[in-house]
Amino acid sequence: MSNERVDRLEERLAWLQRHVTEQDKAMLELADELARLRRELAALRARNPGADAGDPLASDERPPHY
Repeated sequence: MSNERVDRLEERLAWLQRHVTEQDKAMLELADELARLRRELAALRARNPGADAGDPLASDERPPHY
């Protein structure tokens, strides 16, 4: 193999390694955000358990226009 070809391959390898590292970081950030959103959803469901049954007025509160 010529030195020029080896140099090109090394450059491509370095680029791919950096790209994989950036993708890993992005994936970890998304996993953290997903975990946070799941916790928030669980907290919201705990506050209003009737909402999962499809009843938007599960609580006894009247809408403000009454």
